[in-house]
Amino acid sequence: MFEAQTALAQQMADASGELILKYFRCPVDISDKADASPVTEADKKAELLMRSMIERYFPDDGIIGEEYGRKKENAEFVWVLDPIDGTQSFVAGVPLFGTLIALLQNGKPVLGLINQPYTKERWIGVTGTRTTFNGSVIRTRRCAELQQAVLFSTADKQMFADPDDKRRFTALCDRVKTARFSTDCYGYALLAAGCADIVCEADMKLYDYAALMPIIAGAGGMMSDWEGNPLSENKGAGHILALGDPLLLPAALEALNQ
Repeated sequence: MFEAQTALAQQMADASGELILKYFRCPVDISDKADASPVTEADKKAELLMRSMIERYFPDDGIIGEEYGRKKENAEFVWVLDPIDGTQSFVAGVPLFGTLIALLQNGKPVLGLINQPYTKERWIGVTGTRTTFNGSVIRTRRCAELQQAVLFSTADKQMFADPDDKRRFTALCDRVKTARFSTDCYGYALLAAGCADIVCEADMKLYDYAALMPIIAGAGGMMSDWEGNPLSENKGAGHILALGDPLLLPAALEALNQ
């Protein structure tokens, strides 16, 4: 299922990755968007490249991109693009960034891809199949005890600017074994590969998490909002909880909502 779309996602990852690497650890102009997040020429050119490929091979499909907005967003199939998730790491020369490519069918993510071009790592999740990492099947690890869990988060000032979000996130961090930060999409990729147990974040947009959902689910994990509800662009205000072991859900929700 979705063989042609998966093939195109791989081609887009190859092409955008080659372009992005031309700017990595090189002098690059950085601008601030309206929300104060950084954007570079690499972000913009990579998204335009991927959009052009979609328009060529699937002209009836919609597109939602971080840099260039929405087109045909009510189509049955809609591609969701984040050319560089983790731009702050990218401009600092840190390889904790990735290109996110998702495909929605009637609003539901059915295909997700994370590409890290510098380390040559690629995660692919497709509904109904097992998630793969560089072509090999992977799965999340079992961890049913919160006090044994490793947590990842980007956790910058903007993400937890709301005092209540900060309080709730800190309460969860206080109950896990280890918390690591500044991971962006790479944290979700490592969770799918069985290297971590929780990712908890706020202020997330559709292009930040749509690609992650099939990858996490296909590896045996789950994603929800901070109340345990299914993720929706219109609910939860971008509060994301990803778990490698679904048995962690009750304890994680208790910590977040105490």
